[in-house]
Amino acid sequence: MITPTAAAVPPQRTAAIIGAGPAGLMAAEQLASRGYRVDVFDAMPSVARKFLLAGIGGMNITHSEDYSTFVERYGHACAWLKPILDDLTPEQLRDWIHGLGIDTFVGTSGRVFPTDMKAAPLLRAWLHRLKAQGVVFHPRHRWQGWPSGSDPHTWCFDTPAGTVQRSFDGVVLALGGASWARLGSDGRWATWLQQQQVDIAPLQPSNCGFDVPWSDFLKEKFAGTPIKHIQLSLTDIDGKQWQRTGEFVVSEYGIEGSLIYALSAPLRERLREQQNLQMRNSSNHQPLLTLDWLPHVALQDTEKKLRQGKKGLSFANLLRKKLNLPAITSTLLRECCPQLDNRDLHAVANALKAMPLNPRQPRPINEAISSAGGVQSSAVNDQLMLNALPGVFVAGEMLDWEAPTGGYLLTACFATGKRAGNGLVEWLEAQAIS
Repeated sequence: MITPTAAAVPPQRTAAIIGAGPAGLMAAEQLASRGYRVDVFDAMPSVARKFLLAGIGGMNITHSEDYSTFVERYGHACAWLKPILDDLTPEQLRDWIHGLGIDTFVGTSGRVFPTDMKAAPLLRAWLHRLKAQGVVFHPRHRWQGWPSGSDPHTWCFDTPAGTVQRSFDGVVLALGGASWARLGSDGRWATWLQQQQVDIAPLQPSNCGFDVPWSDFLKEKFAGTPIKHIQLSLTDIDGKQWQRTGEFVVSEYGIEGSLIYALSAPLRERLREQQNLQMRNSSNHQPLLTLDWLPHVALQDTEKKLRQGKKGLSFANLLRKKLNLPAITSTLLRECCPQLDNRDLHAVANALKAMPLNPRQPRPINEAISSAGGVQSSAVNDQLMLNALPGVFVAGEMLDWEAPTGGYLLTACFATGKRAGNGLVEWLEAQAIS
């Protein structure tokens, strides 16, 4: 069960949640259901704005794939996240949603959605339950750290009425990462926690696009063009081979879209490695990313079809008529393989099966869907309490984990919120006894 059994709690014990996204609200639910007075603070005029915006195109709440595979999607963080996810598995999360009166279904890709595909009805039902449990919400309260030289449990907020200072018996921080700053997730908390000797991994863009220096011709003619039914491949810094099939978009600045997002973490790390090699004057110029235009056609068959073309066909028409490739293909080959001789059909076939893409850098973090980095796992205990700040817990994207889109981000936010909320319950109970 997600919701603990209600219990009598000394009224003087106060708990605060700073950040009213899914992680923060889930933490609030654990505390309120145990009888604690819970105050939820958020910088925005209303709660869970990022959650609502993410659900506009269809609220992908979690994923239905085999649980062992699901956990592996969290990469290097899966070992320490798994016990937390075990307490709120995708199936248990669906049960919790059903308990709010919201039905769910599994889409063709295995993604799980509310039946009406919207976030708003789920949020309304949830807020109604939280308010019935006595949770008090404080919008337009932006946390500003601690007063200089004061106890770190005196919390400062900017409000419409000016600066307010509050003290609490325990706090859950759920301020998000550093993407979507306009919705409150600006990453400013990292500096304040570092000042309290909390280890923070640098915040980086995740599920993001990448810069590629396209020519003006390509940008003018093809910006916004989707590239479908292709395969991208790369080798990560640990030597692991990554291959994903799907689609992405050639944008004015470079590349973006679902297939790029799925590979953004290993690609970002490869770019960082490449930059380090260049700083050491290395001669390693291997392509970071390769594109297979025809993942279901063998190299020899690709070349054979090219040789069946009639004399007099332009190169672009040869690709279109014999291989059913889009108009952008010849332009991208020219951009990515400038030394390619279009008359050498063997070389053309090889280029079509492994066209090098060499992005320069990730797009700015504020454009990313999510962020990597944050509070390191070594900085918290098993209940997600900060070792440096007893009574202060951390949840959601503030923690150092990342995941692809597909419901993985939200599931981990809910699960870490549950763990942090229950951790604060246990800590407050221990303080009351002592």
